Amino acid sequence: MEPIVFAGLLGGIGGLTRGVVGLLKALSLRRKIIWGYYAITVAVAFIIGVFVGIIFNFDPRLSLLAGYAGTDILEGIYKSFNVSKVYVKKK
Repeated sequence: MEPIVFAGLLGGIGGLTRGVVGLLKALSLRRKIIWGYYAITVAVAFIIGVFVGIIFNFDPRLSLLAGYAGTDILEGIYKSFNVSKVYVKKK
């Protein structure tokens, strides 16, 4: 198998693992699962994992870890830019 394809596959598996961990966390907290949203999230995690796994193609373990962490990093960036509502008082 081509090394770049293998790295992408491992990165994708890392992204899928991140999705499964998120599902298990939500189930343990007894949250309602929106399956359509979950499927889209896992698909995006897989795609991001593939690209990040290819970028960090130095070691197969690193590709796998990068796929897992890449999705987590993007989630952290999204949460840091999450704009909250600002209420302005009328005079």
